[in-house]
Amino acid sequence: MSMLKASDEQTVISLTPLETDMTVEEFLESDLERYEYAKGELIPMPPTSGEHGDISMSLVLFLGPYVHENQLGRVYTSDTGFQIGDRVLMPDIAFISAARLPDDRRKTFSIPPDLAVEVVSPTDAQFRVVEKALVYLAAGTRLVWVIEPVAKTVTVYRSETDIKVLTREDTLTGEDVVEGFSCEVSQLFE
Repeated sequence: MSMLKASDEQTVISLTPLETDMTVEEFLESDLERYEYAKGELIPMPPTSGEHGDISMSLVLFLGPYVHENQLGRVYTSDTGFQIGDRVLMPDIAFISAARLPDDRRKTFSIPPDLAVEVVSPTDAQFRVVEKALVYLAAGTRLVWVIEPVAKTVTVYRSETDIKVLTREDTLTGEDVVEGFSCEVSQLFE
């Protein structure tokens, strides 16, 4: 694994994806934490910023109780893995409808979420975030929200041609995926 030495006391992990001969099955059986796996690459998932945590928690506090009270399914945080083809991805927030919830939830999900949410971090490459959104959609995810903290926007992906950018003056809705859910975009950035 490629490591950079910052000093004798400290090791800094490179944020560059690392090539590996590990298969997706071997990755799932490994004890590697804070990595996603994509087509023979390990993608480091460094700790997020306080801002990232604030935004994620704001959305979880709106979405989680709504989903629970209406018995729509389950909301998952960024520790939850989803095997999507030859990738294992960990969206910042995910929703799986009650009808699609597997009985055995002791392992990484082998289905894509109905809704995947990615909060853009300063360490994220924009092309990787967009690529992940399109991978989710190609696998069957019905709705992807990409939250951009600097511009304070949410980009809503329904397909690679159905993309809408919402600003602080707009309302984010669950459309037909999390029916009846809505919150003001501005509330995510308070």
